[in-house]
Amino acid sequence: MQSVFLHIDLDAFFASVEQLDHPEWRGKPVIVGGKPGDRRSVVSTASYEARKFGVHSAMPIVQAVKLCPQGIYVHGNMERYHQKSQEVMAIFHNYSPDVQQMSVDEAFIDLTGTERLFGSPEESARRIKSEVKEKTGLTVSVGIASSKYLAKIASGLKKPDGLFTVPFGGEEEFMLNLPLDKVWGIGKKSLVRLQNAGLRTTREIHRHSLTFLTGIMGPAGGSFLYNTVRGLENDTFQPAKTHSISSESTYPYDLVDRDVIDTALLELCYTVMFRLLREKARSHSLGIKIRYEDFTTVSIQEGSDRDFSSVDDLFERAKTLFYKKYESGRGIRLLGVAAQNLEDSSAPRQADLFDFGEEKKRKVEEAILKQLEKNPAIKITKARMMRD
Repeated sequence: MQSVFLHIDLDAFFASVEQLDHPEWRGKPVIVGGKPGDRRSVVSTASYEARKFGVHSAMPIVQAVKLCPQGIYVHGNMERYHQKSQEVMAIFHNYSPDVQQMSVDEAFIDLTGTERLFGSPEESARRIKSEVKEKTGLTVSVGIASSKYLAKIASGLKKPDGLFTVPFGGEEEFMLNLPLDKVWGIGKKSLVRLQNAGLRTTREIHRHSLTFLTGIMGPAGGSFLYNTVRGLENDTFQPAKTHSISSESTYPYDLVDRDVIDTALLELCYTVMFRLLREKARSHSLGIKIRYEDFTTVSIQEGSDRDFSSVDDLFERAKTLFYKKYESGRGIRLLGVAAQNLEDSSAPRQADLFDFGEEKKRKVEEAILKQLEKNPAIKITKARMMRD
């Protein structure tokens, strides 16, 4: 049976939610992440109107203001974004029992064997797009392919509100006709390294041996490129082997600055913690995944006697664990946070001797979640203390 995967991206998600909640902002450049004058804020998401000015995620707000002084700058409202994300994910689950949520704004759907229920993959994709728009007011871009990796690339080719299918049996030909800067996973530094070696197209890479590519890009990068240009599946999106709730994001620009990295970790922790609350699960085992600019991927896990009690608690632990593993100065292409070895939150557990306010924070977040589920239009946000 032919495998069929959809990769679905919520278009400019944070900014799109803000435009949905503020109709007067629609059609205008909206930048989520901070206000002009915030010293260390970075752009989380820029609307497509703002992107025309060169504003992009992970850019310092100070730089964004110079490029787009007329933009509408807002702090993020992660609780609201997660509420809208869950609305969308619930729709995905109507089409397949196998939905792999990668982050707050993207997911894979395995549609293998669902043709009799929903029609062709293209018909299913159009139905999903229509249902998301009708029920949530948001648009999504969809890629269809025989592998998750190719579906991921395809979803980015017709943004926003796009749909692109990689023909089954035509995976290698698709890759050989793909511009090198559209190959998912190749960052700017890797692109320069390839160009310096005289490799400017996927076809030129295809002509060379694994040994040659490894000599240029190292073992991980060489193997990645060799398989990728042949349209072969890789383990990029394989789920964790342990029972876990995880979130990961791949970034269009290498992350190096500490404030940018911390902001990225915070957003991932929001996703993980609110999924724990929704799924009535708890965990005291943390995993961090890092993929560097040269495709090398490392991970680190750490257990504790104490469950994650709040977003703040998870974030502080994630930062501590991350900086134990991170090789300072190396550009990061992907970050992942996972709560592992899940348990039912209703099961008995030993209470902590010292609380330090964490129980109160957890109850506040549970209350926020309940209010958001009862009333999607409610506006509740939790401030983040910025570092000096």
